[in-house]
Amino acid sequence: MTDLPEKITITWLRDHYLKKSLNPEQVVLEIIRRAKATASMNIWIVRPDIALIRPYLERLSELDIENYPLWGIPFALKDNIDLAGVMTTAGCPDYAYIPVESAAVVKRLTEAGAIPVGKTNLDQFATGLVGMRSPFGETHNALREELISGGSSAGSAVAVAKGQAVFALGTDTAGSGRVPAALNGLFGWKPSCGAWPLSGVVPACSSIDCVTAFSHSLNDCLAVDNVVRGLETKDPWSKELALPFARKSRVYLPDQEPDFYGPFAKEYQAAWHKVVAKISESYPATTRIDCSILEKAAKILYEGPWIAERWADLGDFVERHPGSVFEVTEKILRSGTRFSASSLFKAIHELQLLKTQTRLLLKEAVLVMPTCAGTWRREQVRQDPIGTNSELGRYTNHCNLLDLCAIAVPSESAAQNLPFGITFFALAENEDLLCGAAAAFEQIGT
Repeated sequence: MTDLPEKITITWLRDHYLKKSLNPEQVVLEIIRRAKATASMNIWIVRPDIALIRPYLERLSELDIENYPLWGIPFALKDNIDLAGVMTTAGCPDYAYIPVESAAVVKRLTEAGAIPVGKTNLDQFATGLVGMRSPFGETHNALREELISGGSSAGSAVAVAKGQAVFALGTDTAGSGRVPAALNGLFGWKPSCGAWPLSGVVPACSSIDCVTAFSHSLNDCLAVDNVVRGLETKDPWSKELALPFARKSRVYLPDQEPDFYGPFAKEYQAAWHKVVAKISESYPATTRIDCSILEKAAKILYEGPWIAERWADLGDFVERHPGSVFEVTEKILRSGTRFSASSLFKAIHELQLLKTQTRLLLKEAVLVMPTCAGTWRREQVRQDPIGTNSELGRYTNHCNLLDLCAIAVPSESAAQNLPFGITFFALAENEDLLCGAAAAFEQIGT
């Protein structure tokens, strides 16, 4: 048997399946062993178990690997995404239920031969970017235990980084599919809102929620996208958007030096300067642009009435189950009750203007920004849970409100075992520009 590496890609695993140097059951048993060995990292809510996985393994004997692009590929899913017959908690035990059918994205993956191995830990109700707001424990960073994992898709990112899944599903409303990617050295693909169906996903803000993928390569993200993308008639937010293909574009950088924060601010700043130098060298026509539009949009998400959408979905549960929700999570959810209908419409009008300006700004171009401009030790987040979380969303919160697509890409580390990552942003219909820019950045070298 060939040893399973910690960084597993779809291409590597399929190659070994075809050569018969590995089989899916061997892979799954090693994943189960790894999950048990890292139990203290709080990666899983429903840990990989052979009884859960066996039906998916047995089905593979009926499928021809040549006709099923994800045949035997193990994946994890965030525990706000339904897997038939397996508990969904959204990070809150009193909220738990057992769905009869899987989420649309999960159905499409399993139909393509992929194997779900377990449900991952998350910030409760996908409310947070730190990976610490869970009654199932704080998820540890994959590389440095004392650091945060990022959230809310904490366990999904760490599962991939620790070799317990080839790819993992997360969700992204304010950056949850990108922040954990950056903090664990991964790619985080956030397609255009509506490109991947949301049915079977516990909502955070339904109008701007998005299912995402974590992996070790751009190609793996796109392999998942190729299977999952497409209209779902039962999903009112679903859209028919074309599959992306790599296309060259103009590249923009912010005209102002990003602010950096946290105990490693200087290291992050130095890593950003290296990225800027590489991009400027590879794209001589790189343009600097004013990104204040993005900052204005970002403030609307948590300082404006969109937080009321979270309360609209979860308020009844919170009221009926006193004490079931984390104090910090309930405080954030309840903050949505202070907004009036008129304040919502004012914000909608303001956002529409920002969207129009953004469409003009990013026409046929991608914008590069730091995914996170710093990170924190978990102890520091305990001391300031809201302030630290807010800083992590500084360069992510604008994305879905402005109807942008994005991919978080790992770059040269800021320090030993301290990943640094950047994000490429583009307009919703320009995912192909993201692919072209991310692929070119990979070729530059990290």
